[in-house]
Amino acid sequence: MSMIDTRSDLTIRLCGPRGFCAGVDRAIQIVVLALKAYGAPVYVRHEIVHNRYVVEGLEAKGAIFVEELHEIPEEHRQQPVVFSAHGVPKSVPEDAQARNLFYLDATCPLVSKVHKQAMRHQRLGRHVVLIGHAGHPEVIGTMGQLPEGSVSLVETVEDAETYMPPDEINLGYVTQTTLSVDDTAGVIKRLHERFPNLTAPAADSICYATTNRQEAVKQAAPGCDLFLIVGAPNSSNSKRLVEVALRAGATRSVLVQRASEIDWETIGDIRTVGLSAGASAPEVIVNEIIEAFRARYNAVVELADTVEENEHFLVNRELRAIELTPADMAFVNGE
Repeated sequence: MSMIDTRSDLTIRLCGPRGFCAGVDRAIQIVVLALKAYGAPVYVRHEIVHNRYVVEGLEAKGAIFVEELHEIPEEHRQQPVVFSAHGVPKSVPEDAQARNLFYLDATCPLVSKVHKQAMRHQRLGRHVVLIGHAGHPEVIGTMGQLPEGSVSLVETVEDAETYMPPDEINLGYVTQTTLSVDDTAGVIKRLHERFPNLTAPAADSICYATTNRQEAVKQAAPGCDLFLIVGAPNSSNSKRLVEVALRAGATRSVLVQRASEIDWETIGDIRTVGLSAGASAPEVIVNEIIEAFRARYNAVVELADTVEENEHFLVNRELRAIELTPADMAFVNGE
């Protein structure tokens, strides 16, 4: 006799694009390729990307994560050290050179573009306003491209209201790549109202992947009883997705790192769940969460795709001849 399925029906709106972006993909690939080319250990300054699953996976392959370069032992000075996708201040490669370290820069090319935009503003005699979050590695890296005192950080519309620049006439702005498009628009609008001469960067600073993920969540959120974003608590772009989902109409939105973090006791009566992942969250965790719902609900996955991404960033020249195995590629792709 067949058992009657008493599980509630559930629709999972799975957003696309989601998860790994080209910059994250490249950064992980650089560490994996460096391990193949030079052997373990390969040192990485800070988290390569904001995701514990990825960091632990790389540690298992022989990567060692350090906060600062002085932690690399003398006997390993010939081993490569990789700088994270978020970018670093100019002082870090200078420190590496002073210590005779061989370094590989995994800074996302879109973050490097923001660095160049900030340097261009300064070269043209403008004081630089950086719209971003204090303490974020990307913000520290961008501010560290220019001499101290030549960049001001503005975080919110309230900050834009009270900000007093050293020179109101010669001002240029750039933004952290992982912010909410809507939030930066409000800050930029207020700054423009107060300082009409404020000059925009030559190209949009918000990265394509941030924009695409936010747009997909915005489209999927209306009518969702719950919206789950896979990402780390220190991942700026993931936290912004939670805010975007709520603003766009989801009843509730939660950031989770793994399926084990979902609080099934308080989930309540749900019919539609939105699901997306920040740019450093691997697809394997998205699948883990879908399976966790399937075990508890009669779940149907509905694809909520907006645009197709086909960006690809080349790795460092020193690593281009190294080939990855299918297993390596699966790890790099977060599968």
